[in-house]
Amino acid sequence: MNETGRPQDFPMSNPRADRVRDVAKLAGRPARLKRGRFLAEGPQAVREALALHRERTRAGEPGVVHEVYASQACLGRLPELAELAQGTNLRLATDEVLAAMADTVNPQGILAVCSFVDVSLESVLDAGPRLVAVMCQVRDPGNAGTVLRAADAAGADAVVLTASSVDIYNPKAVRSTAGSLFHLPVVLGADVDELVAACKARGIGVLAADGYGTVNLDKLQDENAARRLGATDVASDYALENPTAWLFGNEAQGLSDAELALAEHRVAVPVYGSAESLNLGTAATVCLYASARSQQGS
Repeated sequence: MNETGRPQDFPMSNPRADRVRDVAKLAGRPARLKRGRFLAEGPQAVREALALHRERTRAGEPGVVHEVYASQACLGRLPELAELAQGTNLRLATDEVLAAMADTVNPQGILAVCSFVDVSLESVLDAGPRLVAVMCQVRDPGNAGTVLRAADAAGADAVVLTASSVDIYNPKAVRSTAGSLFHLPVVLGADVDELVAACKARGIGVLAADGYGTVNLDKLQDENAARRLGATDVASDYALENPTAWLFGNEAQGLSDAELALAEHRVAVPVYGSAESLNLGTAATVCLYASARSQQGS
């Protein structure tokens, strides 16, 4: 930005400039790990990144946004983005430059270079979470982003990815979160055995989402509803209103036998039609909302 707080008058126009190449390299994992930074692309992701940046800097904490690159047309359509970006390095860029920087074929006119935002598992568990989504060996970036977004919508307290899961800072994963990556704590590289042991030590129940599970999710919700209405003699496999960590498995194979064995119960989402099963994102959404609804009434 110039001294007036506005971006410079002349947009960056050389798509082969060194700065452009440096930003584009963040689409690759090696550059991200080396620099501890990643790309947030599109108005929604950048808006949420800037909102978190402002919240942290006002609290005297390090911000998360280092640079913002935007077209004049985008800032003209969405002037609030320029206002949010005050205090960051906001630069105008042509569509050709943005296309060279971005991972997408058709960039949306704005992107930001952000610091990693993941936190430690200990900090998450010490905060006393009531609902945690755990992705075990989830490999597809789009699926990982979808589950994180669903967890955010359900009001989960954190999302955890195991060491064998996809890099959540993959540009496709970041886009799939639709800004939710900047809303709730995310833990990366967790060991599932250690995670489950730590949850149980803190009184957090562990459920495995499994299509072949013997515990029916609808039944758990019905039992919770009966308790909310005052029933005192409801027998239940698991009280869904309790603090819970849900384990969600690989897209193709689901949870491994070892992962399933760690859970207190294997819970199935009932399928009433002819579909063989639900995909990962849908199953995770149903399970997380079942817990969230039950906890809201407790």
